[in-house]
Amino acid sequence: MNKPRSNSRRSFVKKLAATSLFSGALFSSLKAKPHILDWEDPSAPAPAANDTINLAAIGMGIMGFNNVRTALRVPGVKLIGACDLYQGRLTRSQEMYGKDIFTTRDYREVLSRKEVDAVVISTSDHWHDKISIAAMEAGKAVYVEKPMVHQVSEGLAVVKAEQKTGQILQVGSQRVSSIVNQKARELYAAGEIGDLVLIESWIDRQSAMGAWQYSIPTDASEDTVSWDAFIGDAPKRAFDKTRFFRWRNYQDYGTGVGGDLFVHLISAVHLILDTPGPERIFATGGLRYWEDGRDVPDVLIANFDYPKTDTHPAFNLQMRVNLIDGGGGGSMTRFIGTEGVMVLNGRSVSVKKRKMAKAPGYGGWDSYNTFSKGQQAAYKAWYEEHYGVAKKEMIGPDEIVYKAPEGYSDHYDHWAGFFHAMRTKGKVVEDASFGFRAAGPVLAANVSHFEQRIIQWDPIVMKMK
Repeated sequence: MNKPRSNSRRSFVKKLAATSLFSGALFSSLKAKPHILDWEDPSAPAPAANDTINLAAIGMGIMGFNNVRTALRVPGVKLIGACDLYQGRLTRSQEMYGKDIFTTRDYREVLSRKEVDAVVISTSDHWHDKISIAAMEAGKAVYVEKPMVHQVSEGLAVVKAEQKTGQILQVGSQRVSSIVNQKARELYAAGEIGDLVLIESWIDRQSAMGAWQYSIPTDASEDTVSWDAFIGDAPKRAFDKTRFFRWRNYQDYGTGVGGDLFVHLISAVHLILDTPGPERIFATGGLRYWEDGRDVPDVLIANFDYPKTDTHPAFNLQMRVNLIDGGGGGSMTRFIGTEGVMVLNGRSVSVKKRKMAKAPGYGGWDSYNTFSKGQQAAYKAWYEEHYGVAKKEMIGPDEIVYKAPEGYSDHYDHWAGFFHAMRTKGKVVEDASFGFRAAGPVLAANVSHFEQRIIQWDPIVMKMK
């Protein structure tokens, strides 16, 4: 028999505008505007000149350039400065965005400039908390790359700084602004998969760059790189160009596949379910292939136990990252419920439904066939008395798929929402609390892996027990 829906589940349905999955065509296009934030239409006229937002970038590595490129697509945004610890990236910044932007190797110079309205922080993870707090205290709006912090112990200080200063902070997990995830949120709230039981989520890769073996410039030296500034509060060591340009591979500066990739997956889960997070975490893995001096695993598997809340029943989340997948890699998240499965696969979300029959049935691979003829007849009579004769019912489509429009960018949506919040003094979709509730559990998974123990996590106060 199907499990009755709880009052809390019905309450969640009332919170969101539920969309009936099987009322439309088999293949549908997602609307190009999210429902969480009412950000400006990209086709609308550009803001007035006096409403231009002056942006400065701190950290001009791969994500630094990517963030700036996307941010400048939003009307009314101007890049006025760039900061990086490698001189070559400052040269490249002026090549890309003009000689008139100021460049510096010291982030404090960026924060001291009154004309800077907002900063984007795309540094190594171990600088995220310090620069974010300093920027908010300097009166700047902050867009900081995920994970929000390097260590679990750093998270609450960022949350408190956001609350104390009143500045806007958005964490850069762009999938939180995706219309694909928003549609999944609506479908889940509508009860399309029944009661949630299990989520399976993974990102696998099969390339050197996918495993963070990034190119190192030939002029890398202590003259072109501010090594001591990069080290910051990390353990002191001699100049090492590999550590500087491939910092994601080292615990001193990065967070491995947990903070880098798990955080994308868990952020989407938290948005879709409107959940504060798990309460128990266990992870295991190892270094299976990329033995290039890194001290983080290239395979990590984690289990997260989520308690029952007003928006979901108790369920389990399984996450995996494998940086050496001979099948070519890929990413997927599957929400498995009692009546269906919802699959997020890049730019689409689909639902397959198969409800449990109200009666258990008999025959087939069943003990019924081992009964004597007399007992089979008696059992059949008993069964029909208890369950009745099966009624014929209409059967809907096996699967329905919603797809994002061609050219859609959740990264653009994330940036547009950030700037809209600045202009309207509104809210962002991924503030410090949301960002830490995503980062905390995946950083705790790192602790679980390295210390080989189960971690108890309090998702409300955001602390390891």
